[in-house]
Amino acid sequence: MKIVVLTGAGVSAESGLGTFRDEDGLWTQYALEDVATPEGFARDPALVHDFYNARRQNCLSSAPNPAHFALATLQKSKAHEVVLVTQNVDDLHERAGSLDVVHMHGRLLGALCADCDARWDVAAAMAVDDPCPSCAAPASRPDVVWFGEMPYHMDEIMADLETCDLFAAIGTSGTVYPAAGFVDLARQAGAHTIEINPDPAGGGFDAVIAGPATTAVPDWVKSLVG
Repeated sequence: MKIVVLTGAGVSAESGLGTFRDEDGLWTQYALEDVATPEGFARDPALVHDFYNARRQNCLSSAPNPAHFALATLQKSKAHEVVLVTQNVDDLHERAGSLDVVHMHGRLLGALCADCDARWDVAAAMAVDDPCPSCAAPASRPDVVWFGEMPYHMDEIMADLETCDLFAAIGTSGTVYPAAGFVDLARQAGAHTIEINPDPAGGGFDAVIAGPATTAVPDWVKSLVG
């Protein structure tokens, strides 16, 4: 069976990484248009780097939770073909042991040159004057997808959804496009669809499991691999 799993902020939140909706989280200290848009970066790149440096430190001080480890177990079991797509920019799936994670919104530990589109890994902090290792331009930005930009790997994701037998959305309502169209595409392909969330939206899914990812996902994985 081919399984496509989409994970969202609700999975990483249980590792202490904030979501957009956290009342006291990092996001509430900044206006999204200032730190999560190309226009904001053009206006004040130092502010944007400060914001993502703080997010990067938060990420590096966090650890994978049982949901991350369960999904890695599902991949490693070889019982099914598993494509793991995430809306999260952290590396917690990889640290839990998952391979070939499709980061549709980019990677917090990656950098992108705004001039030549080169990509490279970064450590804990970035600065405005960091030169691109390929072209030397001081145009380094976080390799994350900002509002108004196209998510990465969409053709690859769509192709997998059109050929999957099971689609699971975990820790994300799947109500914001383009991810909102994933469940419809999977169902059109004849796949069974399931949402795992503390407060499932239900929507176009065939089934829902209500519960936190740290408990619901390990139980769900056990039902698939024993």
